Amino acid sequence: MSGRIVVGLSGGVDSAVSALLLKRQGWDVIGVYMNNWEETDENGVCTGETDWQDVRAVCDIIDIPYYSVNFAQEYRDRVFSYFLHEYQIGRTPNPDVMCNREIKFKAFLSFAMKLQADKIATGHFCRTVKDESGKSLLLRGLDANKDQSYFLYMLSQRQLSSAVFPVGELTKPEVRAIAEKAGLPVSHKKDSTGVCFIGERNFKRFLSQYLPAKSGDMVTESGKVVGAHDGLMYYTLGQRRGLGIGGSGDGRSWFVIGKDMEKNRLIVAQGEDAKMLYSHTVICADETYISGEPPAEIGVPFECVCKYRYRQGDQKVTVTRLGGGRFSVYSKEPQRAVTPGQSLVLYMGDKCLGGGIEDVVADAGVGGL
Repeated sequence: MSGRIVVGLSGGVDSAVSALLLKRQGWDVIGVYMNNWEETDENGVCTGETDWQDVRAVCDIIDIPYYSVNFAQEYRDRVFSYFLHEYQIGRTPNPDVMCNREIKFKAFLSFAMKLQADKIATGHFCRTVKDESGKSLLLRGLDANKDQSYFLYMLSQRQLSSAVFPVGELTKPEVRAIAEKAGLPVSHKKDSTGVCFIGERNFKRFLSQYLPAKSGDMVTESGKVVGAHDGLMYYTLGQRRGLGIGGSGDGRSWFVIGKDMEKNRLIVAQGEDAKMLYSHTVICADETYISGEPPAEIGVPFECVCKYRYRQGDQKVTVTRLGGGRFSVYSKEPQRAVTPGQSLVLYMGDKCLGGGIEDVVADAGVGGL
């Protein structure tokens, strides 16, 4: 390989090994640490400082130049504001998807081009190939347990064709082994989990700093009051923990099955098989396809598999484009807790087609109470 490549380094093992592998392949590698969030956690600690130290240590060992770039304002404007708005209207967003489109493959890509980069690279577990026409395709990572194509489904052709994913052909144990053999200090560093700007802190406490909470009644489908909620934004469909009404009713666990935004009521039901938790059809918005070309015309159904949420196995579905950036997804198998605001991602085998944002659950109530 030859040419300049700018690697987004997070302070974790995946991006560190990506930089290492690219250096070994002959690329002119530059490391860049993206500072997207400047606030400290509940203990007054800025976790970004630790990550930045790890980035510098890794780059010194690999022997590559490195920069730190501040995208905190872009992150607040393009990702965090979206995150807050979604919660404000009662939905459950996935900000990591938006972060990839707006920050890691937009703001970062723009910065890399200023460094005269030919390509950018990240530590995502996914792969790319070119089809017969020269278009870039996004494929699942080889390690099914770590595949992150779900989070990249919003990328455009320009973004994807500019990107390289060096660990996409590896498993996580192989990545750690490479890091350990090379003496990288992050070889056994714990993987980050959850939304980056929240980290390990209490989610409810964090959200309450930015959105005013309004408590209200917790009711059954029939309208019977069974408790009180702390604010609709703190709950998501299918949630069982933290409702505070355990032991009441018939003794089975309570689950969130809906939100009445107009009356500020949280709707709950008992039992894993509560009817309103199940549906066959969901209407999605913000339709996007990585190829730039939809798989079918408007009104013509096509079959594929999808994930309604990240940690879910493939579900066989029929998709029909509705126009206006919307499409319907029908599953013969009832789906549990399809949640407005979450990303629904479409696949054909290993190929990620694209997806959309779950918007309207069209036929909730097909489960079995």
